[in-house]
Amino acid sequence: MLITAIESSVVSLPFSMGGPHPLFAGQPWNRLEILLVRVETDDGLVGWGEAFGHAAIAATKAALDTIVAPLVVGRDAGDIGAITRQVLHGVHLLGRNGPFVYAFSGIEMALWDLLGKRCGQPLWRLLGGNTPGRDGLDAYSSLLSYGGDLDLVARNTADARAEGYRHIKLHEVTRDAVLAATAAAPDAAIMLDVNCAWTPPVARDMAASLAQDGLAWLEEPVWPPEDATGLASLRRFGIPLTAGENTAGLFGFRSLIDAGAIDIAQPSVTKIGGIGEMLQVIALARAHGVRVVPHCPYFGPGFVATLHIAAAQIERPLIEVLWLQMEANPFDPWVRVKNGKVSVPTAPGLGCDPDPAVLARYTSTAPLRTEARQSA
Repeated sequence: MLITAIESSVVSLPFSMGGPHPLFAGQPWNRLEILLVRVETDDGLVGWGEAFGHAAIAATKAALDTIVAPLVVGRDAGDIGAITRQVLHGVHLLGRNGPFVYAFSGIEMALWDLLGKRCGQPLWRLLGGNTPGRDGLDAYSSLLSYGGDLDLVARNTADARAEGYRHIKLHEVTRDAVLAATAAAPDAAIMLDVNCAWTPPVARDMAASLAQDGLAWLEEPVWPPEDATGLASLRRFGIPLTAGENTAGLFGFRSLIDAGAIDIAQPSVTKIGGIGEMLQVIALARAHGVRVVPHCPYFGPGFVATLHIAAAQIERPLIEVLWLQMEANPFDPWVRVKNGKVSVPTAPGLGCDPDPAVLARYTSTAPLRTEARQSA
């Protein structure tokens, strides 16, 4: 079936986060924005995807609307592998990790949604999975940054534990924050994500100071994130190391694994090139005994696609959920957590189209539509 149109739009959702809203890439972050991708075929089916996001939306949307979508419109929607190879090769001079790959990630995700709908099967079934457990998948609460305010760290950690989360991740940069969280939820697994805050010498000093604090993992401790050797130098301190949200594709993960830099791989479906590339990274990690915990701080199709992938492909899945409260969400109830668990849709494709009323209320820009050109 031929792709007749690709439409991008931005859904902007007000949220609260248990503290003051932070800056994100220098911009105030007080609305959760989802860059939605809608792909339509000539038989009337519609698939949904999500391209990364956050402060990068303007660049990703421009790449999608002006370059990537025109390369895909008119193609056979079921030819996902060939489209992936040709599009990513076609834009590789524009960057192997950035807006053009992010843009294609959203389109590729929508193609999988279309495939599942056409086959009448949920995505987890297409990926070889069995029926997800009745209770759903374990989730972890990913707290936002409170700028080192230990009272807010402790309060939100305790609140997350009270909501049923047994795994809680901090976005802080001090040992004091870890100790505050551990004291607030002594029976929870505490993780620390510092977002590439430290050069390797500083990271080694910090890892040494944290070594006896029982962290479940230390995420992206090294700047720059592509310094696999620097990251590997922290392994001797015994804290499980995680990375991957900023890694470019399969071979970027192979570099991390070959360097012995990670215990846990964290690919992100909205950034890495889509579902197909995620599957290759999972297979690579499995072959090398590396655990996979997807990076998925999203609340749209990227999050839902991660649920399907994890249910079908990952042993002991653990799903990242940002600790915040949204005013509304077009993908309710599948983006909500209940007692530390998140459910997996069972309808065909991604299993949940967005609520049109919520889209109408919260879409912040007029959708831009790329259509197939009519032949003369």
